[in-house]
Formats: sequence, structure tokens, C-alpha cells
Amino acid sequence: MTLYEGAVKRPIMTSLCFAAIIVFGVFSFAKLPIDLMPDIDTNSIMILTYYNGASAEDIENNVTRPLENSLNSVEHLKHITSQSRENVSVVTLEFEYGYDIDVLTNSVRDKLDMVSSALPDDAQTPILFKFSTDMIPILLLSVQAEESQKALYKILDENVANPLARIDGVGTVSISGAPEREINIYMDPQKMEAYGISPYQVSAAINAENHNVTNGTVDVGSQTFTVRVEGEFKDPKQMYDVVVGSKGGANVYLRDVARIVDDVEERAQRTFNNGQQGAMIVVQKQSGANSVAIADEVLSMMPQLQKNLPSDVKLGIIVNTSDNIKNTVGSLQETIAYAMLFVALVVFIFLGRWRATLIIVITIPMSLIASMIYLYATGGSLNMISLSCLSIAIGNVVDDAIVVLENITTQIERGADSKQAAQHGTQEVAISVIASTLTMIAVFFPLTMVTGMTGVLFKQLGWMMCIIMTISTISALTFTPMLCSLMLKLKKKQSKWFKRFYTPVGKALDGLDHWYERRIHWAVRHRWTVMSACLVFVGVTIVTVGAVGMKSEFFPTNDSGRVGISIQMPVGTRVEKTEAVAKELVEKWQKRYGKDMESCNFTVGQAGDRNTFASLSESGSHIISFNIQMVKSNQRTKGLAQICDEMRADLKQIPELDKYRVNLGGNQGGGMGGQSAASFEIYGYDMDATYAVAEELAEKLRDNKMIAQVNISRSDYQPEIVVKFDREKLASQNLGMTTAAGYIRNLIYGSQQSYFREDGEEYDIRVRYEPTARVSFQDIENMSIPNGLGGYVKIMDIGMVEESAIPPSIERKDRQRYVNVNAVLAAGHALSEGVELGRSIYEKMSLSNGVTVQVAGSYEDQQNSNRDLGQLGIIIIILVFIVMAAQFESLTYPFIIMISVPFAFCGIILALVLTGTTMNVMSMLGGIMLIGIVVKNGIVLIDYTQLLRERGYGLIYAAQTAARSRLRPILMTSLTTILGMTPMALSHGVGAEMWRPMAISIIGGLVVSTMLTLIYVPSMFCIFGSVGVKRKRRKLRQDRALDSYWQEHAAEEKLIAKAVKRHNS
Repeated sequence: MTLYEGAVKRPIMTSLCFAAIIVFGVFSFAKLPIDLMPDIDTNSIMILTYYNGASAEDIENNVTRPLENSLNSVEHLKHITSQSRENVSVVTLEFEYGYDIDVLTNSVRDKLDMVSSALPDDAQTPILFKFSTDMIPILLLSVQAEESQKALYKILDENVANPLARIDGVGTVSISGAPEREINIYMDPQKMEAYGISPYQVSAAINAENHNVTNGTVDVGSQTFTVRVEGEFKDPKQMYDVVVGSKGGANVYLRDVARIVDDVEERAQRTFNNGQQGAMIVVQKQSGANSVAIADEVLSMMPQLQKNLPSDVKLGIIVNTSDNIKNTVGSLQETIAYAMLFVALVVFIFLGRWRATLIIVITIPMSLIASMIYLYATGGSLNMISLSCLSIAIGNVVDDAIVVLENITTQIERGADSKQAAQHGTQEVAISVIASTLTMIAVFFPLTMVTGMTGVLFKQLGWMMCIIMTISTISALTFTPMLCSLMLKLKKKQSKWFKRFYTPVGKALDGLDHWYERRIHWAVRHRWTVMSACLVFVGVTIVTVGAVGMKSEFFPTNDSGRVGISIQMPVGTRVEKTEAVAKELVEKWQKRYGKDMESCNFTVGQAGDRNTFASLSESGSHIISFNIQMVKSNQRTKGLAQICDEMRADLKQIPELDKYRVNLGGNQGGGMGGQSAASFEIYGYDMDATYAVAEELAEKLRDNKMIAQVNISRSDYQPEIVVKFDREKLASQNLGMTTAAGYIRNLIYGSQQSYFREDGEEYDIRVRYEPTARVSFQDIENMSIPNGLGGYVKIMDIGMVEESAIPPSIERKDRQRYVNVNAVLAAGHALSEGVELGRSIYEKMSLSNGVTVQVAGSYEDQQNSNRDLGQLGIIIIILVFIVMAAQFESLTYPFIIMISVPFAFCGIILALVLTGTTMNVMSMLGGIMLIGIVVKNGIVLIDYTQLLRERGYGLIYAAQTAARSRLRPILMTSLTTILGMTPMALSHGVGAEMWRPMAISIIGGLVVSTMLTLIYVPSMFCIFGSVGVKRKRRKLRQDRALDSYWQEHAAEEKLIAKAVKRHNS
């Protein structure tokens, strides 16, 4: 008993089996977390190392280079990049895709342990970050405060951060832009010198007095008591009574030489929300947690959290990624609903049976819901990829059911019993259905093995499509014939309204059949003309594209509503001036965009070593970082690209600005979903030479209208004061270079050897000179440091103080210094145009020795993805050919079908050109998926033609009959896919930009390939068939000639044989 026979004979068992799948699927669906993207471990690891008080050059020589030299030997390393900035070294390791990032992380940790001893003593332990989608904040909360500003960090830590961290699924909650409490002991240089007290004595005295000491236990009566001496300060003012030295036999107290300031950090990053100072709270999730559920719980807690805060502290929302997730998911769900509606409409129009339509509609959710079981079992989530996969699958899952149901309907209309028709009709097409499904699996399964960014993103899509197609095929061969045997009848009573509606439709379809029959009748008799016309079409398409040009980019731009802006004032600008410029911009943008702007957050100042989130990007007194959130795209009249252009125009009008960068989507430009940007890397050790090349390239790029903005990664040199010691004079004072430098560092940056503890928190106690005693060259020259002879010596007596300039950051890639020129393309221009423009410029430039230029960034990612997708396409074509050759037991039939694939590619190119869509990863993915869809139509046509030939029909008659018989199934399957993609192609919802190119590619390719396939395949079949017929006829003539020869010479051969026999005897 075959599978479909068993399903028809045992309908209850069949129904219960599929009911079980639905139950498990619904259960899995209810348990799935919701996220924007799949949980992806990328191929990058970042190492953050703080060395406070050090310049960029010191960081490069003492921290970055040792780390690079050690980490360069880690296996599977692709690139190692670094940025040495004031106070911090950021080293990023990019590995080849396809290797376990956890294993690589352990290797990196081992290397860091080995190199830690080579780092400066004051450098902190390197912090290691493994990049993944979990690092993307799900919420950025704004905080506005007035009177509570000084204690804001502690208030937020206790009343907001700690409660939020206890929410199930929350990973980390960090506070940014709220200066932490710091206790500064400001020493008076003149009093210190008068009393003969050194800064080291003050630090040592504070540290020695600030301890609780346990002195053992004593037995008192029947009890044992612990003896403890409490020496820790309960109040910062108690430190005034600490003895720091003596003068003339009298004690010198701290109050005699210094003052205590209990305030916030001296230099700290400040955050402003909608123009008012406050802070920012960053909420990140744990791996695999439900982003939407966490965001909803955080938002539900906010009213209660607000009650626990002082009246002047107000909480708000800057960015809520769950809104984007909900909007994207909602948009995709709407697309899926429309696709199902269109599919049902097409089936009803072609079959004219509401029961048949119902059978098809039932199979759609059954196949889709089964994929939820896979997602739940593998720890996946409902995200943009998985939901888009469902939308893509709708048009495909009904194909097999349509072919089976249409054939069963034909059998019933010929008078067969429902059950016999279900079994016999399914049997006729079972092989072609299975083969067509195997071709689709051959298309999607390789996606699960692709490396690189493409593989990371679409592995889940590949697995889901394989599972959906498998379930849909099983359903088409079991559930569909079972329902047909129960629901479809030959004689059915039709209502008047149905007849009135469907009679014109039926006539139109019959007219289409007759029209196509006439066309195919002509085509099979003029097959060489048809072939020539098809080749001309392909040639014209190639020539047209060559003349018009095909624009390409990495990923399509996505309107997420988020804008990131980085502004640099001239290096050395005071933070007060920088802050004033930022506030002016906020006021201007709030007036212009009004309610379209949900929030406008900016930070200014140097990020501290505890603010890891802010340290990942550049910061300083002259740098402004904006984080702007607009309302969702379908609620405003202006697109995000237009808004970004307007903001660039505003920034261009401010003469004080040194540099600015407006990033659509908040990315650094050119990333996935961000605005396309061409990136050029200029390598060379001589920073002046590479910067000159970067300036020349940037200037010429700015002159071109296709470029919206150009940024050079390296900032202008910042002023510095250089102390040059005379080694002989140092030796005469019994001082070493390192010791003397350490003394100066403590006087300016401060010596931190103790903490003040209060309410379970620790705050730095920092000892340094008064701020007024370190504001000029003379102040530095007059600083006194202890010598090795028991006295003091001024810096001017042992060295020189000079003014100089240093780069604020030094970038390196693969252990070479480089500078990056980033050109953001204006709206309507693609990445390929920007790259071609840049190349035409720098190839004509005269470069000095040791300086090289190369294209990098998104273009490099695009080339890698194109290579991976190209290899994937070749693998898919080979696998599909193997599947078809195995089905037909022929190499000719698969060849005929595969020739139709170029027609689909021509359709893709024409669709992209006509709609102004660029060639990108998504449109290429659509082309790859189209291979399986196009081949399915050819298989259905060839399979039935071959069946008729086996039944003894002539070549041309078989081709004509099969083409006319399979016209409606092919049109139905093609239209269901086309209409299933149409909502995705036309959607303007949130996230629609990502999938639109793929939908356009599938629609364009399928429209062209279907029209040509219906004419081309029968003609090509006749061409090869006629060759086969001629070969058979030739062989038949040869066999007949051979038979007649033997008949003519048979008597002669017998006489010869007898003569030979007599002779031998």
C-alpha cells in the first residue's frame, strides 16, 4: 500500500497525525521569543584596555603593539584592527567565518594572560568582548535631572539599574553620562613646599589611616568577642585631621596643606535628553531572551521606578528596539495574511470550487506551523528572517497541493469515483511532486552551509524552507488526497450568484486555453524560430543592462527611524562651548521636526574607564554624539534619508565644526541596513603622508554630487605639553625617568590609593594639585617633585617644558598604521558608483613611497558575499540537475529545463532596472531561490510530456497536449508565488526595505521565465525529441538493412557451413 493510498483509506489516522503536528506547532509558537534578528555570534572579538592619563602615542607603543604582537598568532585570524586613543586601547579581532567563536575566545584569553606582564603597571586588565546580537541594546532610557545631578549616578544605580537587572532575561544595565562621585584632595603647591610635604606622603598617610583592622578574639566570661579597630573614614571631612608629616617638631595636618572637595568626577562625560542634562540607561538582554517581553516588562516597571526617584528626576525613552521589532513583525504578519488571501483567490479562480480552495488554504498554515517546532527545538526566535521565510514559503507550499488537487479534479470530472480519483490522480503526479520538492530542497539546503555574512544571516532561512517544503510535500501526497476523497464530488449544485460570477471567469480561462493552444501549435512547428527569439531576448537584455548599467550595494537601506550623529569641534575646544553648540542644534531640530522626533539625546566629554558602553566610540571635550529617534516611517512624511540630508545641511552651516558624520540607522555608515558608504583605507607609517592623501581624496570626493558626506577617521592633532628631562640632571638628583614621570602624573591626574566607602559603595579618593595650580606652562615648570636625596626639585631645574601636538587617535590594521576615508552616498546612488568614483580619483594621484590605498568596508563585505552566493548558485544548479537527471533517467530533459534559468535571470535584471532597485545580497538571494521555482514548472511540463510519449503519442502531439494540460497548474503555481511576493514588494511598513529587492527579483524573474518556459520548453523538447526520433529511425533502418542482408545470404551461409563440415569430417 502506497502512502497516499493509506491516507485515503484511513482518513482519521491521517487527520490525527497532522492535528498532532498543529498542536506541537502552536505550543512551540506560543513559547518562541520575539526578536529583530536571529541570535547571531559574529566573527569579531574586541579587547578594551584602559591606561588612564596616557596619550594616543603612549597607548600605541605601550599597550596596543604588545597586544597585537601577541594576538596576531591566534589561529583563523582574518584581520586585526586597533585604535589607540587617549586613556584607552581598542583592539578588534576579525576571524574567518565558520569557526566556533567560543573556542577562539578561549585562545584569545590565553594570549592575553601571556602578554599581561608586558603591559604598564598602571594599565588595567584587558576587557574582552565577544560580539553578538545580544550586545545590541534593547532599550535606551533617558534621564533628566536638576538638583539631583551630583548624586544622580547613585540614585539611578540603586533605584533604576538594580531593579531592572533583576528582570528575567536582562543581561546588563549600565548608566552612561552620569558623573560618579569622586573625593578630590587638592594640594596647595606653595604650602606643600613650605612644610616640606610631598604628594606621596599625603597619599600614603590617607591610605594608612583609611583601614579597618581585625585584632583577633578575646574570651569575656562565657562569650567570645572579636576585637576590631575601625579606621575607615565615615565622613570625608575626617581626613582633614590626618597627620601627613611634621615641621619643626610639630605635626602637619591635611587641613594645613590641602582642601577636600566631595563632588563628581573632574572630567566626565555628560548626557543631555531633549536639551536637559541627565543620563542614559542602557539595557541589554541575555542570550536567547525575548526582547519584546523584556522591553514590555521594563516599560511596565517605569511608573513604579519613577515613584522611587526624587521629584526632579524624570525617566523617558530614547530608543525602544521592541517597537521596531513589533512594527516589523506586524508588517510581515500583514504581508503573510495578504499572501494567503491572494493564493486562495488564485486557486478559486482557476478551479472554480470553493471546497478545492478550502483544501489548499488548509494546507498553508499546516506546513508553516510545522516550522515553529524546528525553531523551538533549536532555540530560535520569531524574527525578521523567520517571518520573512514564512512569507516566502506561502507561494511555494501550495504548489505541490495545487498540482495534486488539479489532477484529482480532472479525474473526477472524467467520471471517476472520489476515492479512486484521489489515489489515481496522486499516483500520476507523485514522482514529479517529489522531484520538484527535492529541487527546492537542493536550492535551500546549501544555504545552511554557506560561510561568511550571508551564511550567518540566512542559515535559519535555509533550514526552515527545507522543513516547510518537506512537510508541504508530505501533506500534498497524504492530507490533500484524503480531503479530496471526502470533499470533492462530481455533481455539485451551484447557486445562481456563483454561476453569474464564475461563468465569465470560466469562459476567460477556456479562451486562454484555446489561445495558448494555437500559440503552442505554431511554436512546436517553428521551434528554431522560437529558440532564436529566446536567444535574441537574452542578448538584448545583456546589451541593455550593459548600456544602462546595473547599480550594486551590500544591503538595502532600511528606515529604522534612528539617526546617529558624531560631531567634532576643533581639538582642544572646552566642553562648555561644545555643549552650547549641541543645545542650539537640538532646539533647531525640535522646532523643525516637532512630533516626528520622539527623542534627541546627546553626550559630550571624555568617557570614564567605568563607562564601557561609551568607550566603544570616540569621546572627548570636543566631541558630540547624538542619538535621535524619529517616529516610525509610515507615520511621517519625510524619509530618513531626507532627514539625514537636512541635518547634514544644518551642520555644514556651522563654521566652528571641524568634522561631522550623520549615520542613517545609527550605524557607522555602510553597514547592514545603513546608508551606503564607500570606504577607502590608506596605509603608511608616516601619519603626515597618509593624512595628506586622505585630505586630497576626501576633497575630490566632496566635489561630486553623488557624495552626501565624506569623513576622515583621523582627527586633527591635539595640543600637548611635553616634559623633556635631562638625564644627567636626573641622575644628579638620584632620580630615574620613570619615577620622575610618575610623580608628574600623580600631581596632574592624581594618585588614587584609597577608597571612601559608604552604603556599600566605593568612591575614589584622588590626591592631586589644585586645579588652579595646573593650568599653564609655568605651573608645570614650577611643580616640585621629591628627589632621591630627601629633598625636592622643580621640573624646570631638571628638564624643559615644550608645547607640541599629537594625534588624538592612531588607527592600525593588520599591524600597520592607516587612515580611513568614508564617503556616504547620496540618495539614489549605489555603493558601486561610489567605489568606481573613488578608484578613478586615487588611481590618478601620485602617492609617496610606503603609502597604499585600497577599497574596504561594505564593498569588501559585498564582494565576499557575492563570491559566496556565486559559489552557492553553482552548487545549487549542479544539485538540481542531479535531482532531475535521477528522476527522468536522462541528461537531456534536465538540460532542457536548466536552459530556462537564464530567462529568469534576465527577468530579474529587467525588474531591478525598471524599478530602480539595486543589485544587493537580498536581490541575489531572490535569484538563487528562483532557480528552484522555475525548475518546478519545467519538471511538471516535461514529466507529463514524457508520460504521453510512453503511452505512444507522437512527439508534437504529446508536446502540445502536455503544454495545454499543464497550462493551468503552471499558471496557478506561478501566480500564487508572484502574488505571495507582491505584498512584500509593495509594502511600505517598517523593515519592508530589507525584503523588497528579493520580492521584486522573484516576481520579475518568474513572470518572464513562466511566459518563456510555456513556449520554450515544448519547442526545445521537440528539437531534442526530433533528434532522438531521427536517431531511432536511423538505427531502425540499420537494423532492417542488417536483417535483409542476413536473409539474402542465409542460404549461401548454410551451403558454406555444410561444405566446411564435410571437409572436416
